Amino acid sequence: MKKIAGVLSGAGYLDGAEIQEAVLTQLACERRGLTIHWFAPAIPQAHVVNHVSGQPVEGESRNVLVESARIVRGEIHPLPDLDLAAFRALILPGGFGAAKNLCSFAFQGAEMSVLPELAALVLNGHARHRPMAFLCIAPVIAARVLGAAGHRPKVTIGSHRETALAIQSWGGVHQPCSANQVCLDADNRLLSTPAWNNARSLVQVAAGIDKLAERLAKLI
Repeated sequence: MKKIAGVLSGAGYLDGAEIQEAVLTQLACERRGLTIHWFAPAIPQAHVVNHVSGQPVEGESRNVLVESARIVRGEIHPLPDLDLAAFRALILPGGFGAAKNLCSFAFQGAEMSVLPELAALVLNGHARHRPMAFLCIAPVIAARVLGAAGHRPKVTIGSHRETALAIQSWGGVHQPCSANQVCLDADNRLLSTPAWNNARSLVQVAAGIDKLAERLAKLI
């Protein structure tokens, strides 16, 4: 099995990692001989959302690392422990946690910042020519970091106009895609798929993630 690194942002699509995307990602990768070692930052979530009402819960706090561990049966490590020299690729599932906990896109839009240790990780991956894959809203992280570095990254988040404009403002290129399609940036060795950002069914999400995992395995 080839080792790749994955980064989670909590548990639950409204305030953490999209659980279905994370599970489908691990399944699709393992079917292709890729084993994911998961990491997450040990920081407080931006907020906690009640997934029944869809509303933030006042006065409640949760830790991103601790919550992420729920998805992967406790097999997770702190993000600062991630050394890309030991892995063949990097992958990030989506969910609003990617836009709230790993970066501030959900709150600041085009003025967003990326968690410093994650930004450094993406730049390190690019310098090492590691393939990097981003799902759902997570491609904004690659676009912001690599765009600022002048690499002109090409990604997809589906078809959301305001997000596409933000990506372009950072020096990136947005490629519209349906949920079952994959965007490949061969120059930067980037893969992205819209997943639930543009899907109407879990079948569509699974199809896109499956194609992404297939292409990722070929890049390694």
